[in-house]
Amino acid sequence: MASFVRIAFRSTLFKGNNRALWAEINGQSIRTITSRLEDLPPKPKPWNYNERSYTYFHYLFDKTTSRFDENTKLIVVEGPVAAGKSRCAKEIAKAFGMLYLPEANLDMEYINNYGYDIRQLDPMLPPDCRSFDVMDFLKNPKHKLTARMQIQLFKIKFSQYIDALTHILSTGQGVVLDRCVYSDFVFVEAMYNQQYLSRTAYKKYYEYRNNTINELLRPHLVVYLDVPVPKVLENINKRNVSYEKGSQAMNPQYLEALEKNYKQNYLKEISKHAELLVYDWTVEGDMEVVVEDIEAINFEKYDDHDTNLKDWQQDYEADWASLRNKYADQKDYVMASFNVPDYDCPELMVNAMDLKAYDAVMEEAPGNQYAPGYNINMGDKSWLFKSSLPKRNTLPLRERRKM
Repeated sequence: MASFVRIAFRSTLFKGNNRALWAEINGQSIRTITSRLEDLPPKPKPWNYNERSYTYFHYLFDKTTSRFDENTKLIVVEGPVAAGKSRCAKEIAKAFGMLYLPEANLDMEYINNYGYDIRQLDPMLPPDCRSFDVMDFLKNPKHKLTARMQIQLFKIKFSQYIDALTHILSTGQGVVLDRCVYSDFVFVEAMYNQQYLSRTAYKKYYEYRNNTINELLRPHLVVYLDVPVPKVLENINKRNVSYEKGSQAMNPQYLEALEKNYKQNYLKEISKHAELLVYDWTVEGDMEVVVEDIEAINFEKYDDHDTNLKDWQQDYEADWASLRNKYADQKDYVMASFNVPDYDCPELMVNAMDLKAYDAVMEEAPGNQYAPGYNINMGDKSWLFKSSLPKRNTLPLRERRKM
C-alpha cells in the first residue's frame, strides 16, 4: 500500500436530498470531489470551444460557473522517469470522470493536424533546422540543439496547459495532466547541473519562463510519486525502451539532480498554491487509497488571505468569463508572450539562408500550405463562412474531433 506525506481526513457521509459526496472535516460537513459521478448535479451541455468562439456577447447568456461542480478541478501527477505517472493519472481521471491529457511531447509539434510528421523532411533541411527530439537528446545530451529542444518542450507544455484550462472553463469537466509546465524547470536545472546546457541557454530559458508563466492558473492538486534513483534505473531497464537503455543522458547524477530539484524547489513552491499529496511509489501503490485521499481533501478551506488556490478564487461571473475568453479565444495572444529575443543565445540562432531554406520546405509539407481547416487538398471542406480558432494540437485527436 502506498505511504503518504500529507493527506486530508478520509471519513465520508451522505447528507440531505442531494446525494453528492460530503466529507466530515474538523466537525464540518464539506462537499468534496467525488468518484460517485451519478451524484453530481446536472450541468449545461459542454461549450464546443473547438468550433465556437466565446465572445463578450456570450458572457451575457452562457455563464461559466453554471458548469462547475465538485470535480471541476485541475490535477497534475508528477514524478521521475518511469515512476508510473501515466497509469496513475489515467486511473485518477477515470475515477473522477475527468479528461486525461498525456505528457506533452514533441510529437505535438512535429506531427501536424493532418497526421503528417515533418521529421520526414529532415534530409532536405540544413543541420541547424532539423528536428531534435528526446530520443536524440538521450543519445547526445550535449548537442547544440538540446537548448532549443527544451525550450520547445516548455512551449508545448505551456500550450497544453492553456488547452487544459480552456477545457475546464468551457465544459466544467476536470482535467488530469501527466506532468505540467510548472515543473518543467526541474529538467533544465538537471541539464545545467550536468553541463548539457550552457550558461547562456540556461538564463534564456528563465527569460522565457518569467515572461510567460504568470499568464496561467496553478493546479488545484499535485500528486507526486516518489521513487528513489536506483529504483528509477531499475524501472528504465525493465521497460526496455531502446533509446533509454544505455543513454548518455539518463545517468544517476542527472536523475539525482532531477529528484533534488523536484523535492527542494518545485514541490516546496507549488505547495504554497495547490494541495499536495506525496506517495512513496517504490512499490506501486494502491490506487483506491489515492482516490480516497483525493476525495478527503477540503478544497474550500481557504479564504482571500491564503495563497493556496487563490488563482481559482474569482469574485464575479464576469471574471470567470474573461478568463474563459482569454484561454479559449485569445490563446494566440497568450502564446505571444514567447516573443523573447534570442540573438544573445547562439544555440537558438539560425542564419538567414538556413531559415529561408527551412521555410521553403515547410510550406510545401502536406497540410502546411494553409491554416488547419483551410487545406482543401487534405480533405478540408470549403473555406467559406469559417472563423479561425486557436490550434489545439496538445489535445488528443478524438477530443479535437468530438467537441
